Amino acid sequence: MKAIQLSQHGEPELLSLVDVDEPTIENPAEVKVRLKAAGVNPIDTKLRAGAYPLNVFPAVLGCDGAGIVEECGSEVTRFKEGDEVYYFHGGVGDIPGNYCEVKVLDERFVALKPKSIDFTQAAAAPLVLLTAWESLFDRCHLEKNQTVFINAGAGGVGHIAIQLAKHIGAKVCTTVSNNEKALFVKELGADFIINYKKQDVVEAIMQWTNDEGVDVAMDNVGGAAIQETFPAIKHYGEMVSLLQADNTVDWSVARFRNIRFSMEIMLSPLLFDLKEAQTHQTEILEQCAKLIDEGKLKIHVSEVMPLEDAAKAHKQIEKGHTSGKIVLEI
Repeated sequence: MKAIQLSQHGEPELLSLVDVDEPTIENPAEVKVRLKAAGVNPIDTKLRAGAYPLNVFPAVLGCDGAGIVEECGSEVTRFKEGDEVYYFHGGVGDIPGNYCEVKVLDERFVALKPKSIDFTQAAAAPLVLLTAWESLFDRCHLEKNQTVFINAGAGGVGHIAIQLAKHIGAKVCTTVSNNEKALFVKELGADFIINYKKQDVVEAIMQWTNDEGVDVAMDNVGGAAIQETFPAIKHYGEMVSLLQADNTVDWSVARFRNIRFSMEIMLSPLLFDLKEAQTHQTEILEQCAKLIDEGKLKIHVSEVMPLEDAAKAHKQIEKGHTSGKIVLEI
């Protein structure tokens, strides 16, 4: 089968299209999926560059996949041949990813693809759905009528987080860098939009909340944005970050405002084989599939590229200005 392999950490050009042996079912609970598309995520570019270690080379990257079940192990109960599915699995540690034509994985990671969208949209979805859901609901327990600040609202995770927050009746504030992205997040339901290049973000949030601050802040940016957001969160509020805070963060404002700070990395259930958490993530994908089919949640794909253009996709993501998701069509 065709696959994109990475022989060592480094630049995007190290991603090469090769012929490799097709994987086979070795466990009775596994399914074999003929992939139609694979999502490309920022974590892929960081793994390729060496920011996070890969345990085996050559490696196949790509955490998100969508395709058709081609074969089922003898103990598979949830799927049959011909089922259209999507999932988050692989592309980290020593687990093969989805920049390839065929993927074998345990059925507990797999969910039926939303019927109303195509494979490219489905492949763009799992990582961002899980990250946004876990951040807002599992970490911060966001509720109806609460206010939430989501930075980088036009991004892959951000554009999903806005919609999930609006779905439960929260009021959403977000940041963008230009008018085009402002229109995009407005269509998603954002209530208050800040151009961070032209406005003071904290000042704007405090005006919006009558100087109280938001109930919940979701950080998709990291770095200085973590500390800079603390004054915009109300006393006893919540903050979750997808990025690791560095040792330059001054926590004093967060401490005196009694802000509860959480971290979100949805890779943990896969990396540490946390089976209960893996089941929970699959349940999230199933619930999101219903929301998508009900027209309550949309996945924005900014660009679709052929599998052989994986290096180009990585370069696009590393520029940092992508709205929505990039997908490799297989």
